[in-house]
Amino acid sequence: MRILFRILAWLSVLGVIGLITAAGAGYYVYWHFGRDLPEHDQLASYEPPVATRVYAGDGRLMAEYAREHRLFVPIEAVPPRVIHAFLAAEDAEFYQHPGVDLKAIARAVVQNIRNYGKDRRPVGASTITQQVAKNFLLTNEVSITRKIKEAILALRIEQAYSKDHILELYLNEIYLGQGAYGVASASLTYFDKPLDELTVDEAAFLAALPKAPNNYNPFRHNERARARRDWVIDRMAVENMIDPRTADEARAQPLQATRQREVELVEASWFAEEVRRELKNRYGDSGLYSGGLSVQATVEPALQRIARHALREGLVAYDRRHGYRGPFGRLSETEMADWAGSLAATERPVGAPDHWEIAVVLEAGANEARLGLMGGESIVMPLERLQWAREPLSEGKTGPTPSRTSDIFGRGDLVLIGPDTEEPDKPQLRQIPKINGAVVAMDPHTGRVLALVGGFSSERSEFNRATQAARQPGSAFKPFVYAAALESGFTPASIILDAPFVIDQGAGQGKWKPSNYSNRFYGPSTLRLGIEKSRNLMTVRLAQTLGMATVADYAERFEIYDDMPEALSYALGAGETTLLRLTTAYAMLVNGGRQIEPTLIDRVQDRRGATVYSHDALNCGDCGIDNWTDEAEPQLVDRREQVIRRSTAYQMVSLLEGVVKRGTGVRVSAVGKPLAGKTGTTNESRDTWFVGFSPDLALGVFAGFDEPAPLGDGETGSSVAAPIFRDIMDAWLKDKPSTPFRVPPDIRLVRIDARSGTPVSGSGSDVILEAFKTEAEQRAVATVRADTGMEARGEGVLDGIGADGAVQPAADRAPNGADPTPDKLPVKRDKAKDLVDGVY
Repeated sequence: MRILFRILAWLSVLGVIGLITAAGAGYYVYWHFGRDLPEHDQLASYEPPVATRVYAGDGRLMAEYAREHRLFVPIEAVPPRVIHAFLAAEDAEFYQHPGVDLKAIARAVVQNIRNYGKDRRPVGASTITQQVAKNFLLTNEVSITRKIKEAILALRIEQAYSKDHILELYLNEIYLGQGAYGVASASLTYFDKPLDELTVDEAAFLAALPKAPNNYNPFRHNERARARRDWVIDRMAVENMIDPRTADEARAQPLQATRQREVELVEASWFAEEVRRELKNRYGDSGLYSGGLSVQATVEPALQRIARHALREGLVAYDRRHGYRGPFGRLSETEMADWAGSLAATERPVGAPDHWEIAVVLEAGANEARLGLMGGESIVMPLERLQWAREPLSEGKTGPTPSRTSDIFGRGDLVLIGPDTEEPDKPQLRQIPKINGAVVAMDPHTGRVLALVGGFSSERSEFNRATQAARQPGSAFKPFVYAAALESGFTPASIILDAPFVIDQGAGQGKWKPSNYSNRFYGPSTLRLGIEKSRNLMTVRLAQTLGMATVADYAERFEIYDDMPEALSYALGAGETTLLRLTTAYAMLVNGGRQIEPTLIDRVQDRRGATVYSHDALNCGDCGIDNWTDEAEPQLVDRREQVIRRSTAYQMVSLLEGVVKRGTGVRVSAVGKPLAGKTGTTNESRDTWFVGFSPDLALGVFAGFDEPAPLGDGETGSSVAAPIFRDIMDAWLKDKPSTPFRVPPDIRLVRIDARSGTPVSGSGSDVILEAFKTEAEQRAVATVRADTGMEARGEGVLDGIGADGAVQPAADRAPNGADPTPDKLPVKRDKAKDLVDGVY
């Protein structure tokens, strides 16, 4: 008996020593492996990477930017059946254990001993908390060391955070295959439905994926995936998360995964790219691709679609005027033996619109050609539809009209065909134009860009010709010379001499002799006539009278240029600017002279819905009142700068309306609504423009080759850009009421003769209502202008021209208010060689 007590005593001592040793070893392991572990504090404020989404004005998705396709959902929004499925599959004791499940570890040890030598993958016992520790704080290294660190971190995490928070992190972070991160994204990816619509069997399938998403891909391994799903359903039943009947019904369901439908994105590639650039500049790569931003863009999808179509058709129309450049490829006779198969294997030309088709010429005769289409069908193309397909010659000229289809086509030619604009059922021969262009449409009152098209096709080039191409605006700049004149005391009826103008540019640089587009001189003409007919000589003389420092000041006020050189050539648009900047400047004319900032983004919200950016600059100090009684209505305070007076802005609107009614923009008058604008064409027709507006829409159009080159004889802003402007306005305003331009109260309308500027009492084709400022305002302007030495009415511009057309020295001029500007003004040579002497 005594021996037994001794043995028990020694065993007790050994047990205590063993416990102390084990505790010491455990503490050492905990200290050794836990001292260099990462801090888990980041989990408290962790925000998983979430996609940034950009929405169009009608709420449709326009673009999505993400490195990981994830939708974040708080744990409160995850349906119980989804939570139960994942707990049953991954960690049934999640809400009971302290982060490490000792019973699960014991079971795993026993199972792994049984599987030893059977070439089976070791069974794990990681809890959800351990998986969070691994996914967020550790690596995927397979080792005992990592498992120990994982367990230590799991214990610490459980002490710091609630079970629900840990589960929320897990369900939103886990990768479930097919590019889906988190359960919400996976629900859309595999079943094309939100989480709250998932059935038990569908939730069980998602819970089956974490172990090996690729192995259980339902689109490739359906039976294997279904077996794994059924195992999860069994586990849910065993853990009493569902009743046996529900489990039986769930197992009986086929696994019918449905690929997520392609979201119909608003087609606005250049617009979306500009938004992406701005978001990146504001929030960096992390905010753009992981910040979960919700961005409300300003784009109006219907107008964007109209602008894209009109630009394409306008560029195609110009291209057709300059001939057919031939097929984009050719099938050999061997390939023609199976032309349908060869055609099916032919790559579509990059940049061809979706509604254009590839065709192959099967035979070409005298009056018609037969073309084979995709699918083995064929159509007949008569010669009468091919009259435009002349041979291109040099300098924009073309050869004679083809007399036979065989003059155009050869057997095996690969060509593009597309529906005719006016007769869609009659296919036409098409070719991707070499010319390019851009369109910007803007709300002139807010600066919101409603449509932006940067070229014919973003597939061919992502270069945005609306925002990145710096081109010479030509006569499209003239309105700002005239605006400066109207602000300086001129009236629309002021007389300016249209006569030869010569200026010495300095030693060795010769004389500058700008001319009108027609190479004719028209004598004394009203300021209105000068802009309506786009007279270069009148504009130059007016700019010299004002002084180029004044013109430059107004160009910079309207933000057309940042620092405009004070050279006379710039009065004719020799400087370079972008379509977006020029359209914004025109918008400031029609909005009453208020400065606006163009924007493609209305609002940005973070992942929690808080607004972090808003374009609206209006201030409403009283709008935050909670309870209204007898308080006055809140007043919106507009703090935008007044660039020019409202009266001057309206006078310019009236002048530009005359351009459309009687001047170089008369093509636009076919719309039949109040419109105003200005053409622009540079030397040799290298750049063509039409920029203008309706009362509530500013619209700019540019067209030209990417590598500046002449567009050909007779091609101007009136023939190339104006029709595009016209078609956009016609489509957009078709069902809208005819709104007149708004006349400010300090403008009086006087009936005058449009050509002479003299008041009249009757009516006639040349009689118009001219916009004049009030007499009081005129007297104030005259007083200001008297201080500068310039007569307010501007009639002095008639003087200063010698018999040879040269500008006379100031001392030799008649003292009747003539401008005292020196007779020789420097013209900087950086642009002098590109002077706009043939502007229309």
